[in-house]
Amino acid sequence: MILEIYSFSSLTEAIDTALNNSMAPWLATLTELVIIGIVFLSFYALLGLFLVYLERKVCAVMQNRIGPNRVGKWGLLQTIADLIKLLMKELIPIKNADQFLFNLAPYIVIAASFMAMAALPFAKGLQAIDLNVGLFYIMAVSSLGVVGILIAGWSSNSKYSLVGAMRSGAQIISYELSVGLSLLSIVIFTGSLQLSDIVASQADGWWIFKGHIPAFFAFVIYLVAGTAEINRGPFDLAEAESELTAGFHTEYSGIKFAFFFLAEYINMFIVAAVAATVFFGGWMPLHIGNWQGFNAVMDYIPSIIWFFGKTFFIIYLIMWFKWTFPRLRIDQLLTLEWKYLLPLNLINTVIIAFIVLMGWYF
Repeated sequence: MILEIYSFSSLTEAIDTALNNSMAPWLATLTELVIIGIVFLSFYALLGLFLVYLERKVCAVMQNRIGPNRVGKWGLLQTIADLIKLLMKELIPIKNADQFLFNLAPYIVIAASFMAMAALPFAKGLQAIDLNVGLFYIMAVSSLGVVGILIAGWSSNSKYSLVGAMRSGAQIISYELSVGLSLLSIVIFTGSLQLSDIVASQADGWWIFKGHIPAFFAFVIYLVAGTAEINRGPFDLAEAESELTAGFHTEYSGIKFAFFFLAEYINMFIVAAVAATVFFGGWMPLHIGNWQGFNAVMDYIPSIIWFFGKTFFIIYLIMWFKWTFPRLRIDQLLTLEWKYLLPLNLINTVIIAFIVLMGWYF
């Protein structure tokens, strides 16, 4: 069993008990919501800054150079300097743009990623909300981000922004099918959409191993489709600099541009975190059958380290994709989904359903 010393359940229960003993129940609930909101806001900002720095370093290594190394030790303060610069930039008003929708779009994109992050199980006992349809909820609310992108492109009154938004809409709606089917394959194995149940089902082994080749195949498709859904290279047709300047956020400046930039990195974290939770056991340590000694040693590693270790490994793979492969054309992008990934995913889902029916998995 996982050592209870690494569980956050006792900490969260102690905070809840202390608040309910010192104030009215409704005020205690409100205080808890405020605390959770502050924690998520802080985590969101720090994570975004770190991922920008990480991508610059990963890119530099792959291009045989150093990357940020001037501002702060090892360039750690470079992203802080960039944030201060963006905060001080003038918000340029766009003539003939729909001002209300133009200003609303960045907040929709940010809110969608916030809501998706709320359901992630970060560690044992550390989850803001554990819905019985948690996986479905994450897919549903993360899909709202495309609404903000379409609104941004249309309201900017710019041909570059509009074409970028239309590309992004087509891309996200297409690849969401493959993402959903890939996750459905693990739902078939576990019989539950609740993320805590999916993590618990991997106590004796992660589904990437227990599910045989079909589960690994589902993970590969999820990784490709997830990368395309968040508009990352080599699928970043919505922001193709050589064609569309900056795509759907061409006309944005200052903090509004920073919102779109930040949301892209947070969405990458969410895609990686869902993959880590569903295919790699989330915060669950690596256990191998009846290897009691090995399993006991793995239990000593805190659950939060397992979760973030797996998540950042998958983030590294996504970054590796971007800085290795050239950008696809829009027709190649949609052909890959509709002619290859979707049919293969459907066949794989049927195979997994048959494996579960016959009981052939570990």
